Amino acid sequence: MATKRVLIVGGGIAGLSLNLALREGPWQVELAERGTGWDQPGAGLAVQPNAMRALGCLGAGGAVERAGVVISRFGYYDQHGDPLCDIDLGGLWSAVGPFVGIGRAALHGVLRSGPDRCRLGLAVTSVTQDGRRVSVSFDDDTAAEYDLVVGADGINSDVRRLAFGGPMPAYAGQMAWRSLAPIRPRSLDGIQFWLGEDRFFGLCPVGDELTYGFGNLACARRREPVSGRLCRLREYFAGFGEPVRQYLAAVPGDGDIHCSPVEWLPEVAWSAGRVVLIGDAAHAMSPMMGQGGCMAIEDALVLADELRRAPDIPSAVAAFGARRRPRVDWVREQSQALTELVRLPAPIRDRGLRERGVSAFHDRYRPLVAPP
Repeated sequence: MATKRVLIVGGGIAGLSLNLALREGPWQVELAERGTGWDQPGAGLAVQPNAMRALGCLGAGGAVERAGVVISRFGYYDQHGDPLCDIDLGGLWSAVGPFVGIGRAALHGVLRSGPDRCRLGLAVTSVTQDGRRVSVSFDDDTAAEYDLVVGADGINSDVRRLAFGGPMPAYAGQMAWRSLAPIRPRSLDGIQFWLGEDRFFGLCPVGDELTYGFGNLACARRREPVSGRLCRLREYFAGFGEPVRQYLAAVPGDGDIHCSPVEWLPEVAWSAGRVVLIGDAAHAMSPMMGQGGCMAIEDALVLADELRRAPDIPSAVAAFGARRRPRVDWVREQSQALTELVRLPAPIRDRGLRERGVSAFHDRYRPLVAPP
């Protein structure tokens, strides 16, 4: 096959995973990242076994496991710490791979171990195509033509806006606070979700004496100034149990907390001609299943697979969308259903989790045990 010129726009999880996936073959890859450095918003995440399987195929699974913490349990609690349900993750995922908590910076560091083909501080300003090539202009007054352009540039994707015109992100009715703290609360032996009436707090080990904390509050969209952010966050979750309060007491300062509105895409956008979207640029979803980054990693693996199989790029792009759509739709639907469950009045929600939490968890994630 003749050399194909590919532009990946976005140096986050999706773009870096695809860069790894295309490290071999007839791909002349360029990666454009509008940020001027590698600092990414957020703090930590769970790389669930379906994504660890994909990373194994990309040659990065072992490094991610070593950089994070293998997690074996997932628990729901009420805000005071009374258990609602406890899930043994091995019972579902043992044949697929480990469940790993990891700092976002550590994950990005592993993914950047692929070919260094990234140009930082470069944004896309126009995307046009004629059926044979895609013409792209950049904000440094340069332009180039590509056989394929991949938008991996997140929920506010420039590629989606320029090539598709939409959809636009929508506010999900929640604000989120994410942080890392140099502590492992005494009772934290896995991922814990502490559920209040209109808010929840999650704790996830991501390293030795390092924990990722994420608080969500159902409220009108608001601006959260950095100054005083830690004090306010402690006040929002002052009624929660000791492990949450212990974690918040260990967060170093205001600047260590990333705060943002939770947004999603009401509609999915996959491809238009020789332009294709992956990750949040295509299908940003509710974060409740913790599968946003995982779906991005799978997207990268599947797109690379179809590019190798198909006789030409348009066929590969079409096959990619057809293959990914059912799986992504399932995760989006289940994530939204879980969001609605958490928003139920506490007595109803808590009773449901006690009676059916474990079986519902298995039903929700079981389709992801199959390869993508």
